[in-house]
Amino acid sequence: MDGNRSNRSGRLTVITGPSGVGKGTLVQRLLERHPNVWLSVSATTRAPREGELDGVSYYFHGRERFSALVESGGLLEWAEFAGNCYGTPREPVELQLQSGRPVLLEIELEGARQVRRSFPDGFQIFLAPPTYQELERRIRGRGTDSEQAIQRRLERARQELKSQDEFDAVVINDCLDDSLRELERLMSLS
Repeated sequence: MDGNRSNRSGRLTVITGPSGVGKGTLVQRLLERHPNVWLSVSATTRAPREGELDGVSYYFHGRERFSALVESGGLLEWAEFAGNCYGTPREPVELQLQSGRPVLLEIELEGARQVRRSFPDGFQIFLAPPTYQELERRIRGRGTDSEQAIQRRLERARQELKSQDEFDAVVINDCLDDSLRELERLMSLS
């Protein structure tokens, strides 16, 4: 499959950016306004948590099945975190694109780089903060991380912000409504 780039309504869009930049909030607002956009469901080797549904929250796989997907090219991207594997299954993405639906992947930087190699027709967007200081304020404002975890997130963000030039577009998330309109424009939804 070539990514169906000529059918703009069925285009794969990847959105990434540092922790705390507002990816989740922006994607949630986009999906509320455009229920036709399909947000990719990741596969994982971790056990389901209470209330999580297979195929909705994640595709839950054992290590053997996940490894088979990696070996067969069945994942657009994958990584291992804290002893569990996570990845984006290729087949559901391609089926949604073939049906003409726009598909959105909200993933980390390394995943976006892998998707660029495995699915080069995808459109990649980097979501950036207006300033590094604002990003730090947002991360600290969550009130959920230790100082050590905050410092790790901030250091990782410094590195990730250097990658902006790799992307097809950069959206500065200063005002959520403006960022949403720009995302809609870039995805040809407005």
